[in-house]
Formats: sequence, structure tokens, C-alpha cells
Amino acid sequence: MDPRVRAKAGKLRLMGFDVDGVMTDGTLWFTSQGDEMKGFNTLDGHGLKMLADSGVILAIITGRRSRAVELRAANLGIELLLQGVEDKRGAMRQLLAERGLDFAEAGYMGDDVVDLPLLLACGFSASVPNGHAAVRQRVDHVTTAAAGRGAVREVCELILAAQGRLDDALAAYLPPEPEFGAGR
Repeated sequence: MDPRVRAKAGKLRLMGFDVDGVMTDGTLWFTSQGDEMKGFNTLDGHGLKMLADSGVILAIITGRRSRAVELRAANLGIELLLQGVEDKRGAMRQLLAERGLDFAEAGYMGDDVVDLPLLLACGFSASVPNGHAAVRQRVDHVTTAAAGRGAVREVCELILAAQGRLDDALAAYLPPEPEFGAGR
């Protein structure tokens, strides 16, 4: 990992995420009745849970409103859900002030030009390979995984690794190391 990215991600206490084009592939599905549907990746969801369990506060800050996002946030235990937000940087500023944090301790993952004011203000920023070129050129990390296909998980694990917590987060799922001399 790039030492500059490691240093930035290592300071994070609050990490925010956009939804469409980050947590989803950006496709908006509508039923004939007008209901909106979204697809979320389970790998991303578990990455978010591991990051929250490590003590990093999670937030979803999105410009659209969706019942599906509300349900997904509740499913993941993400209490900081801000939907229909036009000024994402201002919304983050308020979240940070309420918690006594500053932008250097915050990160955001977005994909489009509307995310740039917040991405540029945060101490750590990330995007996806199919994000807008202006965004990809200005963020600290562009994932190898696609939006809605593990990109969020990749960023969560990057943060955990930068904070020296990834091994602990994965330890619960790995068998104990065999004792010295024990055969397989």
C-alpha cells in the first residue's frame, strides 16, 4: 500500500459512502408501479460491518432518497444515513462537528463530480474504476473492484490494514494456527 494512502487511512475515525455507483453498480431499477430497486453486494456489507466493529463510524451520504437504502443501512446497523443531500460537504461538516472530529479524520467514497467537494475536503478519499475521470484523478485510492461488486469491501479492508486491524478482523474466521510440530 502506498505509504501516503496508509497514513491518511490510518487516521480515519469516520468513513462515509455514496450509494449509487459505489455501493451499487449505479443502475436504477424501477418496477412498473414506480418502486425503485437496488442490488447490494454481500461482500461490501460484511466489509462495512468489520470496519464498524473496528471502531470506525460509518455514514451514508447520498443525493437520492430510497427506501431500499434505508432498509440496507438498517440491515447493516448504519445509523448515520443522510439521503437527499445536495451539499454533501456541509452534511459531513455537521456530522464531524457533532462528534468533535475534523475532516482529517474523515473519509468518503464517491464516484461522480457532485462528490468532489466532499472528496477533496476529507483526509482520505476513494472511488471506483468506472467513476468520473475528474474524480478518479483526484482521489487517494481507486479500487480494482467495480462499484457494487466488492469496491466498498476493498476500501474497508484497506482502512483496516492501514490501522493495523485487518488481521484481527479476519481472525474470527480463520482456524487457529497449528501448534509448533503439529502435523496436518
